[in-house]
Amino acid sequence: MRKIGIILLGLLAVGILAIGVIIAVPSLRQTAMFQIDKLRVQAQYAISPPQEAVFVPESELATVVQATMQGYAPTSTPTPTATPTNVPPGPTLPPTPTATPIPSSVTLKGVRYIDQHGLWNYCAPSTLAMGLTYWGWQGERTDVGPVVKPFDKDKNVMPYELADYVNTQTQFRAIVRAGGDLDLLKRLVAEGFVVVIEKGIFLKDFNGKLGWVGHYAVVNGYDDAKEEFMTQDAYYSADYPVRYETLLSQWRSFNFTYLVIYPLQDEQSLMRTLGNSADEAAGYSIAAQTAATEAVSLDGLQQFFAYFNRGTSLAGLQDYSGAAAAYDQAFQLMAALPEADRPWRMMWYQTGPYFAYYYSGRYMDVINLATNTIDTAAEPYLEESFIWRARARIILGDNQGAIEDVRKSLEYHPGFGPGVELAQQLGIQY
Repeated sequence: MRKIGIILLGLLAVGILAIGVIIAVPSLRQTAMFQIDKLRVQAQYAISPPQEAVFVPESELATVVQATMQGYAPTSTPTPTATPTNVPPGPTLPPTPTATPIPSSVTLKGVRYIDQHGLWNYCAPSTLAMGLTYWGWQGERTDVGPVVKPFDKDKNVMPYELADYVNTQTQFRAIVRAGGDLDLLKRLVAEGFVVVIEKGIFLKDFNGKLGWVGHYAVVNGYDDAKEEFMTQDAYYSADYPVRYETLLSQWRSFNFTYLVIYPLQDEQSLMRTLGNSADEAAGYSIAAQTAATEAVSLDGLQQFFAYFNRGTSLAGLQDYSGAAAAYDQAFQLMAALPEADRPWRMMWYQTGPYFAYYYSGRYMDVINLATNTIDTAAEPYLEESFIWRARARIILGDNQGAIEDVRKSLEYHPGFGPGVELAQQLGIQY
């Protein structure tokens, strides 16, 4: 495999010379740059296959070092689902669960299909744009993209960042919750709400190999007779059907997280539909229990996701020691999976382990996990991983390393809130 990588590096050098001539032609420049990136990624992944690199947590807690001893004290404690800025007040009335029967089939019309193709990593902007069009929004994916991913090649946009866009850039509102299930999805659709879900799917990468990646989709219908959800999928197509069982399996890899967009006047209706799940902490509690049950009933890759979800839910409830233990088990299971099945991109999309290890005093685990995540990405555009490594490095006295990480984070995501905050505290230019 590594010999193939060396050959690819040689081809890359030749290709760059040839493509360099093409780049001079403006109309061909974007295609040429894409081909250069493709060759470079193929070479790096062939030399150092990312699925071979696994993170192994330390067996014992690291010594807890007081932040103030290093001259650093965070001004606030972040949470795994960081609260969007400028969010309007929540509902004034408590949610009331409803048991009203729903139709056996519903399809919501009005979603304008928008694909993600032709632009780099545009799944999130395209999907959110589709969800907004259901409510009459007239924008495009290119209105969303520059706000939620100002660095073009940012590998992922978090659900809270999508909600932040809705709450600050449109007249609509959005909430993000964990712990959904198929019945809740159907009930939301039946009540007139399209739902954005985050899930994991297997796609072929540049090397032609199937690999696990995160993906968003809009759910706008269901049919019990067919046991299918109707989705608007920016990668595949409009009106893309997904079997109930398939969606459940894919959705599990993101702790059954969902985002709902709604007009302010429909807030009480949404909260009644959500019932107990209207409360964020209740959603995490539901998700934690689901994960605990699935951790002992599933096996293989799905069991890994169950333990990972358990960690994410406990971190959301600020039980960081419990979360760290669940993540330890998840990473052990991941290391035992066949290489082809390992979801090695997991930390591109979910940062719960950083919270758990950091707030459990396991700073070296934060650093090692972040380093593993960054090093296995051919293009390490992962601002969250750099920020968490910086935080841990500060605690352990490596201020210079932290400064480099903060600058990288802000290079890959200009204006990234945690990066700006840390830069100000460190007194560095950004």
